[in-house]
Amino acid sequence: MEYAGLERRKYPRVNCHFLVIYRALTSNLEKSDTSQLKNISLGGMLFTTAESFEQGANFALKIRLPIAPNPIMPTGKVIESRQVVSGLVYDTRLEFSSLNEDDRQILSQTLDNYLKATK
Repeated sequence: MEYAGLERRKYPRVNCHFLVIYRALTSNLEKSDTSQLKNISLGGMLFTTAESFEQGANFALKIRLPIAPNPIMPTGKVIESRQVVSGLVYDTRLEFSSLNEDDRQILSQTLDNYLKATK
């Protein structure tokens, strides 16, 4: 069921399946994992994870975008991690904490291209 209420997001989101490599910064381990985005905006993203993460957990990210030869590398903070499949799959929403200007421009251009294509 899709939300039909007033849109409160600051930035439009684009449904996509870009590759993301993520690593929790709150862990002493250098463990990273790979997943796919479900959607992304200039303010944050939704992706699937194999475990639940606490609200406020910080992440280092590498996101592959189709128009860039190198991944963008923002950091983000967990807003919500919700179970989708019992003990296996979680939808994790992040808000970007930092995104350098070059990466922001690449992401903005990518989002503009996808938004134009869907109109």
